[in-house]
Amino acid sequence: MLEGPSGCGKTTLISVLAGLLERDSGDCSILGRDYEQMSLNETTIFRGQNIGFVFQAFNLIPALTAVENAAMPLLIAHMKRQVAMAQAREVLQELGFDERMMRSLPAALSGGQQQRVAIARAMVHNPRLIVCDEPTSALDRESGHIVMDLMRRFALSRDRALVVVTHDDRIFEFADRIARMEDGRITRVENMPNHMGESHENS
Repeated sequence: MLEGPSGCGKTTLISVLAGLLERDSGDCSILGRDYEQMSLNETTIFRGQNIGFVFQAFNLIPALTAVENAAMPLLIAHMKRQVAMAQAREVLQELGFDERMMRSLPAALSGGQQQRVAIARAMVHNPRLIVCDEPTSALDRESGHIVMDLMRRFALSRDRALVVVTHDDRIFEFADRIARMEDGRITRVENMPNHMGESHENS
């Protein structure tokens, strides 16, 4: 997890990691690849195959249902619609959605429900790296723990990585490490006790 005061550069850093922003200087290697060595098309394909991003503002498409929004990475990758929708339904079910909620447009969903759709969209294509910007900010404690437990199990069971920007100290127990950022720099990295009863070998 990455925490620090507002404006210190957390969202900028994870946007660089996800290939959404170009870096001004320095080196950045993600899963053995450097975005600056890729063409725009190669970067788009790489992100689509390997990166899941949970935006703080959700960025759902208003005219699409919850399940259609969640299935977007698969549909963009030209997966058959029936298969993509089934895969999106499975992830949404794990996040507590019933069929009525899946058929709802974003405007008919609460902020917490919209956030869970955004999380499902980030996970649905089984990316190797999930990057989250305040994924529990619109959720109550119980819902936030359900979401973090799912994402942590996803990362550990598939030997993936999960980077979470948060101010929510209610979810610190899910972290293997917490990095403190100030004025654009990582100032401290703290290894966390194993509260969750899981091996950290994949971290």
